[in-house]
Amino acid sequence: MISKKQSQTEFIILMASLMSIVALSIDAILPALESIGVSIGTTNSKDNQKLITMIFLGLGFGQLIFGPLSDSIGRKPIIYMGFILFVLASILCVFAPNLEIMILGRILQGIGLSAPRTISIAMVRDSFSGDYMAKIMSFIVAIFILVPVVAPALGKLLLDHYGWKAIFNSQLIFGALIMIWLWKRQPETLHPENQIKISKDLFINGLKEFLKFKTSIAFTLISGLITGSFMVYLSASQDIFHKQYGLVEEFPYIFAALAISVGFATFLNGTFVLKYGMYKMVRAFMIAFTSIPVIYLAFFYGQPNPSVYVLVGFFGIQFFAIGFLFGNLRSLAMQPVGHIAGVGAAINGFVSTIMAVPIATYIGSFIETTASPLFIGFMICGCASILILMILKKVNKTASLSTT
Repeated sequence: MISKKQSQTEFIILMASLMSIVALSIDAILPALESIGVSIGTTNSKDNQKLITMIFLGLGFGQLIFGPLSDSIGRKPIIYMGFILFVLASILCVFAPNLEIMILGRILQGIGLSAPRTISIAMVRDSFSGDYMAKIMSFIVAIFILVPVVAPALGKLLLDHYGWKAIFNSQLIFGALIMIWLWKRQPETLHPENQIKISKDLFINGLKEFLKFKTSIAFTLISGLITGSFMVYLSASQDIFHKQYGLVEEFPYIFAALAISVGFATFLNGTFVLKYGMYKMVRAFMIAFTSIPVIYLAFFYGQPNPSVYVLVGFFGIQFFAIGFLFGNLRSLAMQPVGHIAGVGAAINGFVSTIMAVPIATYIGSFIETTASPLFIGFMICGCASILILMILKKVNKTASLSTT
C-alpha cells in the first residue's frame, strides 16, 4: 500500500534501502576479513569466510519466525523487532573475543536482518502483482545493488582510518536512519482481509498452502541454486583477488564494477519484463548463466588463472545474466501466494538460503589456487536449474491436458 503522500519512487527506494542493510552488513566487511581474523585470533582464510556464510544461515532461519508473524501482527512491527535484534548482535560482534562469539554474532545479525529483507518483499507483494510486480522488484534490486558497489570501498575507508569496528557502527547508523524513514513515511501494507489470526499452526498452515503451488516450489529451488553459486563468489572473492592475484588495494573497485554489472542488468529487466514476461526472461538468461562457465572451463580448466582482465570479463558477463534472474525468480515464486505473502516470502527465503549455505561452503572449500571451482559451481547449479524448469514445464503440460 502506497499512501497519497508517498510516491511509487519513494516506495521503491525505501524497500531497496531495507534490503540494503543486509548487503551493507555482508559486503562492507569483505576488505576487513583478515583484520577481523587477526583481532579474534584466527588467520585461516576458510574460517574468515564463515563470517560471510554464517550471516546467511541466520537470514534463512529468521525468516521462518518473522515472515509468518508479519501475516498476523503487521509488516512494520516485525521490521522494528528484527532491527532491535540486529543492534544487539552488532554489539556482540564488536566486542567478540574469539571466532566462536563472532560467528554467533553474525548468525544473530542474520536473524535480525531477515525481518527487513523478508518483509520488504512481502510489502511489495501486498502492493503489486504479476509482471508489474517483477518490474517493481527489478527497480528495487537495481537500487539495492548500489550498496554492494560502494560497500567494500566504504569498508576499506573505515578500516584504514578507524579500524574494523567502525564498519559495524556505520551499519547501525544506516539502519537507524532507514527505520526512522519507515516509521514516518510508510503505511502498513498488510490488508485487513489477509490478516491471519496468530496461532501455533500459523506456519504449518501457511506451508501447506505454499506447497499447493508447484510454480512457487520450483522457482524457490532455482533461487536456492543461483543464490548458492553467487554466495561462493561473495565469500571467496576477497581470497581470489587478494591471494591469487595480489590485488589488495584494487579489490573494492573490482567488486564495485562487477556489482554494477548485476545492477545494470536488473535495471534493464524492469523494462524488458513487461514486454517478454518473467518466465521467458528466466528461461533465456538461465541458458546464458549455464553456458558462460562452460566456455570458461573449456579454455581454462586445469590451467593457471587467466589474466585478471579475462577473469573479471567472465565474471561481468556471468553476473549480468544473474541480474536478469534474481528479481524474476523471486516474483515468480511469490506470484501465486499473495494471500499469504509473509509466510510465502519466509518459505521462499528460508529454502533458498538454506540451500545456498551448504552449496557455497562446499564449492568454496575447493577454491585454493584458481577460480575454476567457482565456475564449475556456476555450471552445475545452472544445469540443475534448467532441469527443474523442464520438469515444471512437463508437470504443467500434464496438468493442462488432464483438465481438458
